[in-house]
Amino acid sequence: MKKTIFFVLLFLTACATAEPAKSILLVSTTSTQDSGLLDVLLPAFTEETGYQVSLIATGSGQALKIAGEGNADVILLHSPSAEKEFMEKGFGMERRLVMHNDFIIAGPDSDPASLRTQPTAVDSFNAIFSSASIFVSRGDESGTHAKELALWKQAGLDPTGKAWYIETGQGQGTTLNIASEKQGYALTDRGTFLAYTAKLDLVILFENDPILLNVYHVITVNPEKWPQVNVKGAQAFADFITSKAGQDIIREFGVKEYGQPLFFPDADKTDADLGLP
Repeated sequence: MKKTIFFVLLFLTACATAEPAKSILLVSTTSTQDSGLLDVLLPAFTEETGYQVSLIATGSGQALKIAGEGNADVILLHSPSAEKEFMEKGFGMERRLVMHNDFIIAGPDSDPASLRTQPTAVDSFNAIFSSASIFVSRGDESGTHAKELALWKQAGLDPTGKAWYIETGQGQGTTLNIASEKQGYALTDRGTFLAYTAKLDLVILFENDPILLNVYHVITVNPEKWPQVNVKGAQAFADFITSKAGQDIIREFGVKEYGQPLFFPDADKTDADLGLP
């Protein structure tokens, strides 16, 4: 509740300090901020459309709560099942596929749980649990946290309350920093890991399981529920991020710095193309 009140105050402040017709409030995941993608996308959007963007970066669960209370114009997140529920409740006007990357499991090079030898992500979680190796969870209802919980569930395990299981309640970058300090494992999107890798004493220890696909959608908030929503501005952002210009930025982001893209554009695809229900 306290977090929601805080974000509402941010929203009201943003509305009071910017011209409503030419400003929007975007609530997005920490991974899009921590990776640096929004530092490139948002100025390009402003230059193209004239809309100024006030940004709140938080976990997908909190983003949906904020938008579900009418305190956002548009949201960008990666929690497909929760997004569908949001749309079914009528809180979203339109939901579009934007991009994907994938989740990886990072940890210390010593790899005490032997993740390098595990065949699947679920086996990796089993190995972490059975070896009682330190695991640092976001614990914040984010899309990453939702994926982590789904993996524990598939493994038939519950790490809650275990001495080696640490919940940060923080974003992806902070959680990775703590995992590095504790020399523990963490589930993370690849983009944020690559953006932070120079600061971390962690390596990628498990990757490339199809279950670790990480898909992002943009959702415009429904003005029939919340008349104060800046519909034109929200639509302009959704149009831009799925346009050729926006998709080219996503395609090229990270290639020069890391030798590979941090995200892959998907506006020309459907959820079914990516194997989503």
